[in-house]
Amino acid sequence: MNKKEMLVAAIENGTVIDHIPADKTYQVASLLGLLELSTPVTIGNNYDSERIGKKGIIKVDNHFFSDEEISRLSVVAPNAVLNIIHDYEVAEKKTVRTPEEIRGIVRCNNPKCITNNEPMDTLFHVHEGTLTCHYCEKRQDIDKVELV
Repeated sequence: MNKKEMLVAAIENGTVIDHIPADKTYQVASLLGLLELSTPVTIGNNYDSERIGKKGIIKVDNHFFSDEEISRLSVVAPNAVLNIIHDYEVAEKKTVRTPEEIRGIVRCNNPKCITNNEPMDTLFHVHEGTLTCHYCEKRQDIDKVELV
């Protein structure tokens, strides 16, 4: 797609999160705290995508995400692509990948788990789309998690 065909205005410096599943776009914005930022944030949704059908795209002016924020993103949009923009050009592309461990992002679905009854962070081990709680060993599908 050339720049004349862009559906959302280009940004000079910042991050573009692309290939977000359309039904997860606003969840991604909330998860990353984008509504609290003081810099411009552009959210587009339900664009056609050959790769995933319908997609969302988020452009964040003058903001770059930490590895911890990218890990949070991986829980709801594991195949999203982050484009790091400098001087209106893509300086770097990062494909979001789910880490081997997820800490403090997802709630354990076992009501008896210590993480639901004591003030402590959750910890999950990730294996082939399944999360296993470090404390109670309860398994849950990564697509059906509840975020903390």
